[in-house]
Amino acid sequence: MSKKILLEHINVPGIQGYEAYRKVGGYASVEKALKMAPLDIVEEVKKSGLRGRGGAGFPTGMKWSFIDKKSGKPAHLVCNADESEPGTFKDRYLMEKLPHLLIEGMITGSIALEAHLSYIYIRGEYMWVYRILERAINEAYANGWLGKNIKGSGYDLDVHVTCGAGAYICGEETALIESLEGKRGNPRIKPPFPAVSGLWGNPTVVNNVESIAAIPYIVNNGGEEYAKIGVGKSTGTKLISASGHIKNPGVYEIELGLPVDEFMNSDEYLGGMYSDRPLKAVVPGGSSVPILPAELFYKNAKGEPRLMTYESLSDGGFASASMMGSGGFIVYDDTTCVVRNTWNFSRFYHHESCGQCSPCREGTGWMEKILWRIEHGYGNMEDIDLLWEIQRKIEGNTICPLGDAAAWPVAAAIRHFRDEFEFHVKYPEKIKDRNHFVAEPWEKVKHLVKKEEVLV
Repeated sequence: MSKKILLEHINVPGIQGYEAYRKVGGYASVEKALKMAPLDIVEEVKKSGLRGRGGAGFPTGMKWSFIDKKSGKPAHLVCNADESEPGTFKDRYLMEKLPHLLIEGMITGSIALEAHLSYIYIRGEYMWVYRILERAINEAYANGWLGKNIKGSGYDLDVHVTCGAGAYICGEETALIESLEGKRGNPRIKPPFPAVSGLWGNPTVVNNVESIAAIPYIVNNGGEEYAKIGVGKSTGTKLISASGHIKNPGVYEIELGLPVDEFMNSDEYLGGMYSDRPLKAVVPGGSSVPILPAELFYKNAKGEPRLMTYESLSDGGFASASMMGSGGFIVYDDTTCVVRNTWNFSRFYHHESCGQCSPCREGTGWMEKILWRIEHGYGNMEDIDLLWEIQRKIEGNTICPLGDAAAWPVAAAIRHFRDEFEFHVKYPEKIKDRNHFVAEPWEKVKHLVKKEEVLV
């Protein structure tokens, strides 16, 4: 049984409310933090090895240490609750079920950064979660954990919740800051980084919901105790949003280092495939990370067993690497059409591109068009190579990572499932029915495509 840090009290009756949360030790980290030097709190987070849980996996304590405290400007802590990555829903679950855990983390983190005005930026589609957070914040004010002179310490803090308008791009921290300032959510060119010039030009740290929710445990128990959980540089626990062709979809808290095989097939977690269909592929970290075919999911190209860690999921060489990402774990059986899935992802990224960078603005549109053409039986072999070239021109050539997020799924799909793309081109009559791989699973038709054949 994995250790629970974030979801330990998830089943306590009334845990959404202040009284129940306080009875299980809620806000103890704030009491402790108010007696600590802010730099000591930062050091504990550094010792913990906690990495950002929003997708990038950057060390949280190091990010906090970059804050410019010499400028004389007020600092801000901003929580990124704009959870918009397709396949990811763990932050929603955390805020909906344990709102006071996030509020406690916001207060403790703000003390560490010496911030007196902090924000939670939540996606507009989470309106019912917004109301839950507002109620929890009001309870925190009413009980003296927010406002002026918190618990007689002389420390003041206000926390506000702000709704976005449903833009994926605002999950990028500088676009989020632009939106908070009331402007269009376009990413900023860096440097300067937010730690130097963020919200209203002030030093700012932007952290994911899950990252901030881990802070109370670290402060209460010490960074070294947190670092004992997990393996190597992947310390602590991680929330995973699991969906797709599995018996037990949902949100799971795992200890990092859990074998992929155990997570996928044990009854404690996903319970294996939901039918007798074989596993075809997995997207382990949300729609933006490379898809892994079944043969590279349990073991990488070196033959090493995969673990649920940042390092293991990205190991094995370029051809077999994926990412932990935001933990959006999507499982596909052999009835899944990879071409259709990739087209669907590309539709999303084209729609969500802010249009600021030419490679992303134009490239995402062309990828969507070409994938539509292939998926609907109008493609040719040159389209596959053209897709490959377009994604190469996007990756690494944009201000923010949305361009990379759009390119990686396309690249991995072609790399691992090129024969499926060729099948669509060579046998358009077989894929006119939109349920083509349900009617004829890939295992039954893939023999029709031979690598040495070239369509003239």
